[in-house]
Amino acid sequence: MKHDVILRVGVKLLLPFILLFALYVHYHGDYGPGGGFQAGVISAGMIILYALVFGVDRAKRIAPEWLVERLVPAGVLIYASAGLPAMFAGKNYLDYTIYSHDPLHGHEWGVLLVETGVIVTVAATMTAIFYAFVDRGRSA
Repeated sequence: MKHDVILRVGVKLLLPFILLFALYVHYHGDYGPGGGFQAGVISAGMIILYALVFGVDRAKRIAPEWLVERLVPAGVLIYASAGLPAMFAGKNYLDYTIYSHDPLHGHEWGVLLVETGVIVTVAATMTAIFYAFVDRGRSA
Protein backbone atom coordinates (compact mmCIF):
# COMPACT_ATOMS: atom_id res chain seq x y z
CA MET A 1 0.00 0.00 0.00
CA LYS A 2 3.02 2.31 0.06
CA HIS A 3 2.39 3.45 -3.50
CA ASP A 4 -1.35 4.06 -3.16
CA VAL A 5 -1.05 7.79 -2.53
CA ILE A 6 -4.70 8.58 -3.18
CA LEU A 7 -5.87 5.89 -0.77
CA ARG A 8 -3.44 6.98 1.95
CA VAL A 9 -4.33 10.67 1.64
CA GLY A 10 -8.03 9.86 1.47
CA VAL A 11 -7.87 7.80 4.64
CA LYS A 12 -5.89 10.51 6.45
CA LEU A 13 -8.58 13.01 5.51
CA LEU A 14 -11.36 10.65 6.54
CA LEU A 15 -10.06 9.60 9.98
CA PRO A 16 -10.95 12.81 11.88
CA PHE A 17 -14.48 12.68 10.51
CA ILE A 18 -14.84 9.05 11.58
CA LEU A 19 -13.79 10.00 15.11
CA LEU A 20 -16.15 12.97 15.07
CA PHE A 21 -19.01 10.72 13.99
CA ALA A 22 -18.16 8.25 16.77
CA LEU A 23 -18.30 11.05 19.32
CA TYR A 24 -21.61 12.26 17.84
CA VAL A 25 -23.09 8.77 18.14
CA HIS A 26 -21.80 8.55 21.70
CA TYR A 27 -23.22 11.87 22.88
CA HIS A 28 -26.43 11.55 20.90
CA GLY A 29 -27.14 8.16 22.53
CA ASP A 30 -29.40 9.80 25.13
CA TYR A 31 -31.75 11.20 22.51
CA GLY A 32 -31.82 8.62 19.74
CA PRO A 33 -30.28 5.42 18.47
CA GLY A 34 -26.66 4.99 19.32
CA GLY A 35 -24.53 5.12 22.37
CA GLY A 36 -21.36 3.67 23.75
CA PHE A 37 -21.37 0.35 21.94
CA GLN A 38 -21.91 1.77 18.48
CA ALA A 39 -19.41 4.57 19.08
CA GLY A 40 -16.85 2.07 20.37
CA VAL A 41 -17.17 -0.06 17.26
CA ILE A 42 -16.81 3.02 15.04
CA SER A 43 -13.72 4.12 16.97
CA ALA A 44 -12.15 0.68 16.69
CA GLY A 45 -13.02 0.63 13.01
CA MET A 46 -11.04 3.84 12.62
CA ILE A 47 -7.94 2.18 14.08
CA ILE A 48 -8.49 -0.95 11.99
CA LEU A 49 -8.85 1.14 8.81
CA TYR A 50 -5.61 2.92 9.65
CA ALA A 51 -3.89 -0.44 10.19
CA LEU A 52 -5.17 -1.83 6.90
CA VAL A 53 -3.91 1.14 4.90
CA PHE A 54 -0.71 2.11 6.72
CA GLY A 55 0.28 -1.18 8.32
CA VAL A 56 -0.27 -2.76 11.68
CA ASP A 57 3.07 -1.60 13.07
CA ARG A 58 2.16 2.06 12.51
CA ALA A 59 -1.27 1.47 14.03
CA LYS A 60 0.36 -0.08 17.08
CA ARG A 61 2.42 3.08 17.50
CA ILE A 62 -0.80 5.09 17.68
CA ALA A 63 -2.74 2.58 19.80
CA PRO A 64 -0.11 0.37 21.47
CA GLU A 65 -1.13 -3.09 22.59
CA TRP A 66 -0.24 -2.40 26.23
CA LEU A 67 -2.58 0.61 26.23
CA VAL A 68 -5.38 -1.28 24.51
CA GLU A 69 -5.10 -4.13 27.02
CA ARG A 70 -5.33 -1.71 29.94
CA LEU A 71 -8.28 0.20 28.50
CA VAL A 72 -10.53 -2.88 28.47
CA PRO A 73 -10.74 -3.16 32.27
CA ALA A 74 -10.51 0.63 32.65
CA GLY A 75 -13.79 1.00 30.77
CA VAL A 76 -15.44 -1.60 32.98
CA LEU A 77 -14.10 0.28 36.01
CA ILE A 78 -15.59 3.55 34.70
CA TYR A 79 -18.92 1.81 34.18
CA ALA A 80 -18.90 0.24 37.64
CA SER A 81 -17.72 3.45 39.31
CA ALA A 82 -20.66 5.42 37.94
CA GLY A 83 -22.96 3.82 40.49
CA LEU A 84 -20.73 4.06 43.54
CA PRO A 85 -21.49 7.68 44.53
CA ALA A 86 -25.17 6.80 44.82
CA MET A 87 -24.40 3.77 46.98
CA PHE A 88 -22.20 5.84 49.30
CA ALA A 89 -25.03 8.37 49.59
CA GLY A 90 -27.41 5.61 50.73
CA LYS A 91 -29.33 5.31 47.46
CA ASN A 92 -29.63 2.48 44.95
CA TYR A 93 -26.70 1.54 42.76
CA LEU A 94 -26.79 3.53 39.50
CA ASP A 95 -29.33 5.98 40.91
CA TYR A 96 -28.30 8.96 38.82
CA THR A 97 -30.12 11.57 40.90
CA ILE A 98 -26.96 11.96 42.98
CA TYR A 99 -25.17 13.75 40.15
CA SER A 100 -27.40 16.85 40.12
CA HIS A 101 -30.18 18.59 42.00
CA ASP A 102 -32.43 18.04 38.97
CA PRO A 103 -33.20 14.31 38.47
CA LEU A 104 -33.34 14.66 34.69
CA HIS A 105 -29.99 16.40 34.54
CA GLY A 106 -28.53 13.83 36.93
CA HIS A 107 -29.81 11.06 34.68
CA GLU A 108 -28.01 12.61 31.70
CA TRP A 109 -24.73 12.76 33.61
CA GLY A 110 -25.10 9.21 34.87
CA VAL A 111 -25.87 7.78 31.46
CA LEU A 112 -22.95 9.72 29.98
CA LEU A 113 -20.59 8.16 32.55
CA VAL A 114 -21.90 4.67 31.91
CA GLU A 115 -21.72 5.11 28.13
CA THR A 116 -18.17 6.45 28.44
CA GLY A 117 -17.18 3.22 30.14
CA VAL A 118 -18.89 1.27 27.38
CA ILE A 119 -17.16 3.16 24.54
CA VAL A 120 -13.75 2.69 26.13
CA THR A 121 -14.28 -1.03 26.71
CA VAL A 122 -15.81 -1.77 23.30
CA ALA A 123 -13.21 0.20 21.32
CA ALA A 124 -10.35 -1.42 23.22
CA THR A 125 -11.84 -4.90 22.97
CA MET A 126 -12.44 -4.66 19.22
CA THR A 127 -8.92 -3.32 18.69
CA ALA A 128 -7.45 -6.08 20.87
CA ILE A 129 -9.34 -8.72 18.88
CA PHE A 130 -8.00 -7.24 15.65
CA TYR A 131 -4.45 -7.21 17.02
CA ALA A 132 -4.83 -10.83 18.17
CA PHE A 133 -5.95 -11.97 14.71
CA VAL A 134 -3.19 -10.00 12.98
CA ASP A 135 -0.49 -11.35 15.30
CA ARG A 136 -1.79 -14.87 14.85
CA GLY A 137 -1.39 -14.59 11.09
CA ARG A 138 2.15 -13.20 11.39
CA SER A 139 3.52 -16.06 13.46
CA ALA A 140 2.30 -18.78 11.09
